[in-house]
Amino acid sequence: MSTKENLQFVKDLPNKKVTVTRKFNAAPSDVWRAWTERDLLDQWWAPKPWRAETKSMNFSVGGYWLYAMVGPDNSRLWARLDYTAINAPATFSAIDCFCDEHGNVNADHPRMKWKNSFQSTGDATTVTIEILFAKQEDLGKIMEMGFEEGFTAALSNLDHYLSTQFKLRKEMKTSSAARVTTYLNFPGKTEQAFLFYKKVFKGEFTGVGLQRFGDVALPPEVPPMTEADKKLILHAELTILGGHVLMATDAPESMGFTMQYGNNMHINLEPASREETKRLFDALSEGGTVTMPLADMFWGAYFGSLTDKYGINWMLNFQTVN
Repeated sequence: MSTKENLQFVKDLPNKKVTVTRKFNAAPSDVWRAWTERDLLDQWWAPKPWRAETKSMNFSVGGYWLYAMVGPDNSRLWARLDYTAINAPATFSAIDCFCDEHGNVNADHPRMKWKNSFQSTGDATTVTIEILFAKQEDLGKIMEMGFEEGFTAALSNLDHYLSTQFKLRKEMKTSSAARVTTYLNFPGKTEQAFLFYKKVFKGEFTGVGLQRFGDVALPPEVPPMTEADKKLILHAELTILGGHVLMATDAPESMGFTMQYGNNMHINLEPASREETKRLFDALSEGGTVTMPLADMFWGAYFGSLTDKYGINWMLNFQTVN
């Protein structure tokens, strides 16, 4: 048995079984969604630097999840999870296998029978995963492929996602309706500027008001921030004249930002779907310059930015409603 933080990983070779238990500081409904919705699974399932990419998913008995584990070189390892029993939001069972991009099973690799159980423990949720194998050799083969290390890393991704991205998404996005806002960048003066705009327009802060970098757990790849930078504004949202929303962030040089007049204002589009986000991004960037390719970001959005061929700055920002 191995234990790391609040995770237990127990290998029972005689019974051809692995049992993994992990506690998450999140409500059961949030943890259940993270395991059963395609857009959320893609955020955490793969151990870094890999990422998960769903091709199709039907979370119902008889349905399946077809996805790829995408490597840094864009190589793809395909897998399929067939759902055999669902008792929402307490348990679900499924059979996992390697396959090709069309979902055809690869018989050269073992199949695994999963049963996931979700139990409320105060303000947290304990997930117990029981994985059964047909043969002892199958269990050993999966372990040799690095399953324990990879799955432990993925569950750590989920812990960070629930405590940071999922939390931010719930705070920042309260409606599924598409909207257009104005997004501003400041060299450390967001708080000063937004207090000024609030007074001028007699506006109201929405969302969480003025949220600072130090208020959230940033992903490991973000360089350590100074105490001064932690006090800068990560996100501000202010409703002004006619219901229009101004948003803003500070742009710390320590995080690689170079703020200058001309790139400090964007039209921010929040489409209603991931597909529409990509369509608009591709259309607007034709003949222009992509400043940040579309990607899943630590605050829980599918995000990218560009300057179109006429010199106008755009942000595309898709977030599902939680």
